Amino acid sequence: MRVIPVLRRGFAPPRLFALAAGVLVALGQAPLSAWPLALTGLVMAVLSWSEALTAGEAAWRGWTVGFGAFLMSLTWLVNPFLVDPVRHAGMIPFALFFMCGGLALFWALAFYAAKRLRLGLPGLVAFWGLAELARGHLFTGFPWAMPGYIWLDQAPAQLASLIGPYALTALTFAWAALVARAVLRRSGLTGGAALILMILAYGYGWARLSQPLPQDRPQSIRVVQPNAPQREKWDPELVWTFYERALRLSAPEGADLVIWPETSVSVPLWAADPYLTEIAQNVSPARAIVGLNRVEGYQGYNSAVLVGHDGQPQEIYDKHHLVPFGEYMPMPALLERIGLRAFTAQEGYGYSAGPGPRLIDTGGTGLALPLICYEAIFPRDLRTDERPDWLLQMTNDAWFGTFSGPQQALAQARFRAIETGLPMVRAANTGISAVIDAHGDIRVAIPLGTSGAVTSTLPGALPKTLYMRYGETALLGLLTLLMVSGLSVSRLGTGQGQRDRRTRKTD
Repeated sequence: MRVIPVLRRGFAPPRLFALAAGVLVALGQAPLSAWPLALTGLVMAVLSWSEALTAGEAAWRGWTVGFGAFLMSLTWLVNPFLVDPVRHAGMIPFALFFMCGGLALFWALAFYAAKRLRLGLPGLVAFWGLAELARGHLFTGFPWAMPGYIWLDQAPAQLASLIGPYALTALTFAWAALVARAVLRRSGLTGGAALILMILAYGYGWARLSQPLPQDRPQSIRVVQPNAPQREKWDPELVWTFYERALRLSAPEGADLVIWPETSVSVPLWAADPYLTEIAQNVSPARAIVGLNRVEGYQGYNSAVLVGHDGQPQEIYDKHHLVPFGEYMPMPALLERIGLRAFTAQEGYGYSAGPGPRLIDTGGTGLALPLICYEAIFPRDLRTDERPDWLLQMTNDAWFGTFSGPQQALAQARFRAIETGLPMVRAANTGISAVIDAHGDIRVAIPLGTSGAVTSTLPGALPKTLYMRYGETALLGLLTLLMVSGLSVSRLGTGQGQRDRRTRKTD
């Protein structure tokens, strides 16, 4: 049977080695954060590419590494399908395979191109870094579980303030390539270069962390976490239980601003007047920001609303970066025929996108940049003409389960604080809610899966970072340098091959 050789090739030791490399890479992501294992996996991935004899085999190995990495990192993707398992659990294998397999194609293409063009390890790092940049932008982007995130809680994470997370990821690939080359060539010089690169990364991080943060603002923020499980959140018999719980937790206790999570008020804005008035009275003399849905004509929006002392909306922000297949459905009429509808839009076709990033003037607590859930994973969504004083993420992480999704979402929020030099306040329905300073460190937090509230002074902001000034300039410069180096390697190899052929003819 033909299937037997296919299976034998598919599970041959080189591809099992590549799969193991991907699994190790994933172990560097939260909640395990085993960065030494992740670095080992990246070195193994480079070794796997180096041993591939053809571009096609390199592509397969790259895809296998990526599939293992994304499959292990994105296990939380099964949780939305388990909210209503009778209807949706059967889609889990397809969702996991197509999502993780699709993301792995970016790595496959990088491995293929570097091998096909014979650009050596510099070319591999360049294309791999470019693949991660493309993964974060194409088809609306999904830069979840970037390998650069393995450095969270380590000093090199602070490089994100200088060059951003994509360039930090490319540097991590470069380090792995140096170590792999040192192993392959048994080169102490190359190993020394890898050591120096690591020392420089730690040195910059330690130097930035040693600089004192500015004083906290005199104002305080109170974050409310009602802890409404997703399968109960919209239950008509329970929805007001969660509302009353959030209301009880909202006594300001000296805070100037009280923050509720995404869609924490269950009625749409047009029907919310009595509830917003009640919230305003309960948090007085503070003000509140709450999450709810907003309907305008035939369009619905996932919104954040600043509620004034009189209970009236003073500022409204509409989420603009929506979740494909979660908050909106591409080609809805076609997909309806096979029973697919948006999860977080309560089984409808989904939300409409707002006009884009905008700041909310919260008064004494300054200008806040709202990020509703998914938006906080995109560094590019933090760019505004006027710099905010702080970042605000309102999210419903109940969709993500309890093992890895909320922890990885929190990790990315912390990276946004490092990249911008701004504090981040995170209000999550089921957790993890937190106040994060400009170094990405957590000041206070509410544990996952508990209801509660916490009051904290608002951390101060650092000066605008180089990354926020120049964006991906450092990454593009690094990729260009690597590509030029790879072309040099290719020409040297071609020239050596021609000399060898002339020598054989002479002999």
